Amino acid sequence: MHVEGSDFLYHAPISAHGDESQFMNTLFMHCRPGFEGEVCSEIADHAARLGVAGYAKAKPQSACAEFICHEPAGPERLMAQLRFSDLIFPRQWARGDFVQLPETDRISVLLEHLVEFPRCGSLWLEVLDTNDGKELSNFCKKFEAPLRKALIQAGRLVDDPQLPRLLLTFKSGREVFLGMAPADNLAMWPMGIPRLKFPREAPSRSTLKLEEAWHHFIPRSEWDERLHGDMTGVDLGAAPGGWTYQLVRRGMLVTAIDNGPMAESLMDTGLVTHLMADGFTYRPKQTVDWMVCDIVEKPARNAALLETWLGENLCREAVVNLKLPMKQRYAEVKRLLERIEDGFRDRGIKVQIGCKQLYHDREEVTCHLRRLEGAKR
Repeated sequence: MHVEGSDFLYHAPISAHGDESQFMNTLFMHCRPGFEGEVCSEIADHAARLGVAGYAKAKPQSACAEFICHEPAGPERLMAQLRFSDLIFPRQWARGDFVQLPETDRISVLLEHLVEFPRCGSLWLEVLDTNDGKELSNFCKKFEAPLRKALIQAGRLVDDPQLPRLLLTFKSGREVFLGMAPADNLAMWPMGIPRLKFPREAPSRSTLKLEEAWHHFIPRSEWDERLHGDMTGVDLGAAPGGWTYQLVRRGMLVTAIDNGPMAESLMDTGLVTHLMADGFTYRPKQTVDWMVCDIVEKPARNAALLETWLGENLCREAVVNLKLPMKQRYAEVKRLLERIEDGFRDRGIKVQIGCKQLYHDREEVTCHLRRLEGAKR
């Protein structure tokens, strides 16, 4: 449980022993502004389960949160036992500590602190997803080249993708979180923000949510196998067709379910059948490869839709957004995911379940489910 004050969201400590001031005892996480409390709830939940003592804290609307461990090895233990891709609300994470920088010769100060770090194989300079962070972007672009050169000369940065990634998150030109993360256990993009270009021919910007979901949940090497033109898809609540566009872009035959009109450009492709029906009652006559849904509805109802479509073998994979309540958002998502898992267990089927608040999501999270057995091929 967290207590919200005027300046901080604090979680009660998991235990109270050890020296929390030692170097690299902080796990630093980026998030969507306004979801700091959810990050705190989620990481504190995992830490308690894994027996890592500490507490979470965050300032509202800061786009970041910290988990302060009572022992220096705490953040490393968390990162070793958690997969970043399985976390719901954090966009990025790193273990390390804050460093205060002078107005000049910042590089020397950073090199001095990096003595405590192992060598790293890559470098990302990051900012927070706030107005102040956006203003720092130009500073980072100018600072990266001389910093990279100095790190290479000092032997702190080598070209080895197996080594940890060095992550510097600038809160200002005078304060930076100097951190690191395993190269295979962090966000796919700096700050967790994908560089996706909005297709001008797409009917709505919501199309980027589904494209980002595919990047996050499906390895790029598997796209040709799992997203190809011989497949079929259903888009529930499709109009005007932002998500249908992504299915059509991959060459799929799509059934679009919505009482509203679809974009003429999609209908002209010959790949879309538009049925004016209720997305919650429609059922396909045979199993489809994909079901996608971005209907604005209570999250429990959309979660039940997922359980039905995968549980009754109506689709093989699905991407569905869950719109979140105003309070206890992490607790609600956790409850719904557990309910879905219990439902599949009762049915005796195995389904891979993923959930993430993507960059293009707002007051929602995106769920991806894949039936692992029991589906006819």
